[in-house]
Amino acid sequence: MGTPQFPDLGKHCSVEDCKQIDFLPFTCDRCRQVFCLEHRSYIKHSCPKADSNGVIVVICPLCAKGVRLNPDEDPNISWEVHVNTDCDPSNYDKVTKKRKCPVRGCRELLTFSNTIKCRDCTLDHCLKHRFGPDHNCPGPKKPDVSFPFMGLLNRSKKEESKPNRATAVSSSKWTTNFLSAASTVRASAEASMAKLSSEISQVWQTATNSASPSSSNGSGGIGPEECPQCGTRFSSVTNLIDHVQKVHEKGGNQSRVLQLPMEVCPKCSKGFRDPVALVEHVERDHRGTSKA
Repeated sequence: MGTPQFPDLGKHCSVEDCKQIDFLPFTCDRCRQVFCLEHRSYIKHSCPKADSNGVIVVICPLCAKGVRLNPDEDPNISWEVHVNTDCDPSNYDKVTKKRKCPVRGCRELLTFSNTIKCRDCTLDHCLKHRFGPDHNCPGPKKPDVSFPFMGLLNRSKKEESKPNRATAVSSSKWTTNFLSAASTVRASAEASMAKLSSEISQVWQTATNSASPSSSNGSGGIGPEECPQCGTRFSSVTNLIDHVQKVHEKGGNQSRVLQLPMEVCPKCSKGFRDPVALVEHVERDHRGTSKA
């Protein structure tokens, strides 16, 4: 039986007159013997247990499930196996009590294919009463008062209504800390303002000192612009530049003149050596606007 490579492959038919080897044998579910393709049926191999082919099922009174009794086994054993392994008493109500549509007067049984759950009241209804007006839907449910957030909110309201000594102490501490922080911020702001005012006064003093020699060393000219070489005053920067190019450029002092920075007013073309003086001039004579 079989091959050298697979010695257990295939089995002989159990019929005495056949004994044919079959590599795909059939096992009878009644007598548990092996047969070939020709003798696989009960009639062909004259099965002695063919009459016990009927199936006996008992309904369990605890879980309402069907228990199949094996003919070759004691019914008590089959029953004990079911009770110990597969019996679930909670399934009894699901099987015996069929759900119906909750609408008054409706006897429609709710099955998998005709059950609709309402989105507002979350109840199951039949297809006929699936809309809200048909089953008198009360609408969406209101939030439960026992919800944790609602309970916390009510608790906080009660705590606010009842004055507590600890709350008063904590509020007084908070007020003290706030006042101390405010005083610190105010002191730092006052120090910053004092420092800024001192710097502004120093700049103003420097601008005043730089402008005083030019007025004392004037050579009789009229104007705010002064030549750094000879002290001659001019009414505009253009005249001053022309004077420097004609008089002092030939004397080799061009580099000295060009090294001096000059700020020009965009409104009246007046020049200032100090930027602070230019800002003051714009604010005083042009009302704070430097656009032409």
